[in-house]
Amino acid sequence: MGFIAAVYGLVCYAVFLASFLYSIGFVGNLIVPKTIDSHPGASVPEALVVNLVLLGLFAVQHSVMARPAFKAVWTRVVPRTVERSTYVLISSLLLALLFWKWQAIPAVAWNVSAPVLEAFLWAMFALGWLVVLLSTFMIDHFELFGLRQVYLRLRGLDYSPPGFTQRALYGFVRHPIMLGFLIAFWATPHMTVGHLLFSVATTGYILVGIMLEERDLLRYIGPEYEAYRRRVPMLIPTGSRRG
Repeated sequence: MGFIAAVYGLVCYAVFLASFLYSIGFVGNLIVPKTIDSHPGASVPEALVVNLVLLGLFAVQHSVMARPAFKAVWTRVVPRTVERSTYVLISSLLLALLFWKWQAIPAVAWNVSAPVLEAFLWAMFALGWLVVLLSTFMIDHFELFGLRQVYLRLRGLDYSPPGFTQRALYGFVRHPIMLGFLIAFWATPHMTVGHLLFSVATTGYILVGIMLEERDLLRYIGPEYEAYRRRVPMLIPTGSRRG
């Protein structure tokens, strides 16, 4: 069973990696065949409904399946070893569905033509995705995406959750992954209404998701996390750590 779990975990990770790379092209209108601003196939009211449903499906799944109460029930059906891999797989497939069915709304919210400012926004777009990726390694990338769990199962070793970390970017903001996403979603020289809808909706989801995650972390970690919250800002680095 350990080998099967390891293969399953690798497949789930591969699906995640493909969806993550595609999301860069999707949001940035780069290379991939279907992007956030691809030719519209629906009226504006229909596009709004379709896009909000797609965003809502991803947000609900992503939040509900991450809650401890759901996991307690879910792991009666899905082995704990592959619980995280399954979560990653379903999230990635829903993200792929969003890419596939997303309806562009091409009306322009803003368009930056000044070369220096345009270059700056593209640099920020790239920085945002880089922050997302690097931040996963500052905690435990392989734990986060289910690979550590299946590796330990393959080796016949007991699982132990990783310890609470405050290193690198986590010493300046509590949620650098979410900060990276926000930068990547908003930093564009050409903002359409469809892209703006995506950015506003995902920003709202990120803020709600942080609230839910921090509630769970306070219960799980306790006073150490409460002290961390008082010392380190949530998303906007202040340039110095609070004492």
